[in-house]
Amino acid sequence: ERRGRRADGGGAFLQGWAGGYPEIVKENELFERYYRELGIVPAGEWDAFMAALREPLPATLRITGYRSHAKEILHCLKEKYFRELQDLEVDGQKVEMPQSLSWYPEELAWHTNLSRKILRKSPQLEKFHQFLVSETECGNISRQEAVSMIPPLLLNVSPHHKILDMCAAPGSKTAQLIEMLHADMNVPFPNGFVIANDVDNKRCYLLVHQAKRLNSPCIMVVNHDASSIPNLQIDVDGRKEILFYDRILCDVPCSGDGTMRKNIDVWKKWTTQNSLQLHGLQLRIATRGVEQLAEGGRMVYSTCSLNPIENEAVIASLLEKSQGALELADVSSELPGLKRMPGITKWKVMLKDGQWFEEWKDVPSNRQTQIRPTMFPVKDEEKLKTMNLERCLRILPHHQNTGGFFVAVLIKKSPMPWNKRQPKVHQKLPQRTGDTEVTAVNSGNGSDCIFEESTLAENEESKKMQELQNLDTEQSKKEGVCGPPPSKKMKLFGFKEDPFVFLPEDDPLFLPIQKFYALDPSFPKMNLLTRTQEGKKRQLYMVSKELRNVLLNNSEKMKVINTGIKVWSRNSDGEQFGCAFRLAQEGIYTLYPFIHARIINVCIEDVKILLTQENPFLSKFSSETQKKVKDMAMGSIVLKYDPDPEKPHDLQCPIVLCGWQGKTSLRAFVPKNERLHYLRMMGVEVFKAKRKEEELENKTEEEVQHRLVPTEEQERMDVEDKEHDLVIKMEGEIGEESSQSPMESSSMEIENKIENLDPSSKNANTHVSQEGKDTDASNVKD
Repeated sequence: ERRGRRADGGGAFLQGWAGGYPEIVKENELFERYYRELGIVPAGEWDAFMAALREPLPATLRITGYRSHAKEILHCLKEKYFRELQDLEVDGQKVEMPQSLSWYPEELAWHTNLSRKILRKSPQLEKFHQFLVSETECGNISRQEAVSMIPPLLLNVSPHHKILDMCAAPGSKTAQLIEMLHADMNVPFPNGFVIANDVDNKRCYLLVHQAKRLNSPCIMVVNHDASSIPNLQIDVDGRKEILFYDRILCDVPCSGDGTMRKNIDVWKKWTTQNSLQLHGLQLRIATRGVEQLAEGGRMVYSTCSLNPIENEAVIASLLEKSQGALELADVSSELPGLKRMPGITKWKVMLKDGQWFEEWKDVPSNRQTQIRPTMFPVKDEEKLKTMNLERCLRILPHHQNTGGFFVAVLIKKSPMPWNKRQPKVHQKLPQRTGDTEVTAVNSGNGSDCIFEESTLAENEESKKMQELQNLDTEQSKKEGVCGPPPSKKMKLFGFKEDPFVFLPEDDPLFLPIQKFYALDPSFPKMNLLTRTQEGKKRQLYMVSKELRNVLLNNSEKMKVINTGIKVWSRNSDGEQFGCAFRLAQEGIYTLYPFIHARIINVCIEDVKILLTQENPFLSKFSSETQKKVKDMAMGSIVLKYDPDPEKPHDLQCPIVLCGWQGKTSLRAFVPKNERLHYLRMMGVEVFKAKRKEEELENKTEEEVQHRLVPTEEQERMDVEDKEHDLVIKMEGEIGEESSQSPMESSSMEIENKIENLDPSSKNANTHVSQEGKDTDASNVKD
């Protein structure tokens, strides 16, 4: 969503739920007349519905579900922070206890009516506030509206699913999808992946930072118009095949009248015109989605709007033109405890002047550009009955103190009618001389749609076009480079991205790494990539083999913003010890299963020393740790803590840390907020230490960070702190309420990009498209 609030890093997590707006009269006569007439609110509940819309929205948070320490975070929340809220009064008012969302699995989602102002009134609440901010920055907690959590849950994701998130920014739902892929943390590379797309180039970078907190090698962020997102092709046993997705999340831009409790300017700006302008775009995006859905696959269509023009009308039109290829899934038994209203089958269309139309034939010709036939309900009762529109679900704000929302779950039974005669692509790929050769895949005549059976002439033209394009990219393919698409192929705007260069199989860079860390023979080195074609490789990233397949076969048709996680960073001092690359913390959980050397098992007391002291001497550690280190060469190491079941009061989840062994010392390479997280989980009070840091007026965060990292890392941290500032600046200009600061990230993402943002992009109050421009990305989307 776009909001005109100041984004100040972690503080944004809990700002704005109360007192963040000037007084706005929460009245809109047209809104009331429209929804009273449509009857989407049950009889006798109208006053409760309107009263709920005028109340501030509760703050909701979600604990990251796939982490092994999710239970530890939940335990910490309930037993420590929530207990401190019991019987607490602020300004004479009793603080309400947070409540878990009954329908969210395993008590991993909670809501509270605490505002930012109240959180800062009491020392106990300030601790709670700092806990939320810090854990959010680590990726262990996400600030996310309750209703926004529903679509990913109804997708029923499994780790092997190929998933497309069509309109992904700001990324809270994308994060949920990534978590579901990694349901089993013992599998470093799930077979599935998430391709997260957004039309707005600037918002793509916010999406990157949301996704990066989860440190997954199975996420790719791309920048396309969702209504014409290109078909991708993959190599299946030496043949090119179109990529169809098992799951698609289609959370489209909408008028956002379900967000009135937090986007208060909707009250004065609401008009039916918003929905009429967006209907066409929503239908095109949904249509493009079902075209790319695999048979038997599931697509969730959702909006944060209550309007049937954006909801049931889109679904009914999609079902009608699918001619039985699609059906609405009955999800009434899923998410027990969630109060929902069924979809409606009858509605009318209203212009902004209040004029109603019941049928398309009643619309005068001068209004037929504003109102389209697909906006009206189906008149054929038999056809309407087979659609089962009542299987859609609408969430009303007063039923469980949430925002308003609409969800429909579609199952694809067979190809779409216009795709049924489309021939399978079975073009034999050329033999590769090495793992790094990239084979271009082009759709031939430049169109990104799935085609019907082509004529011979069209095939010849397609063949010529492909040969020409292959000549242009032949050199980069040989070098394993997946660069940006040619400018003539697609008109793309935004920051120029660095290429993705896969490490050649015989690259001399890898041998010392493999030897130093005793990597398992099964280590997929072909999945390593860098973002530079020339000069020294400073960072090594890793993607899953499935995303590698996508990258290699679609470099000419995709604009990839980011993919992969950092697994190694160049360390100039490391060369003298046998390896120029040190392990990166964000990639350690992916790498760890393959590492067989330089692992030191440490006890919980050792972990506390590593996380609280800057550069502790070896003599401070347990005798067991000292013995293990004694015969080990200097350089990057893995520090592993395994819980002891016989000590139930100790931390009961495993921890893997990146460290550095010096001549006389041992230290951890862990970002500050991640340090604070582990210490909290171990019961170490970190509040006072954090306060002390804040009181150092003349110390910047950069200087504080320098106390926590060795000298050779200072240059890198300088860059990362600048990136942090640039992201905060960017969030402020875009008006996006971001709940996190970026994790340690690479220069290819934002450096030298965000500083140049156009201030004209700042638009605090836009939540509908401009007239005649229904592809405007400023529409409200949670």
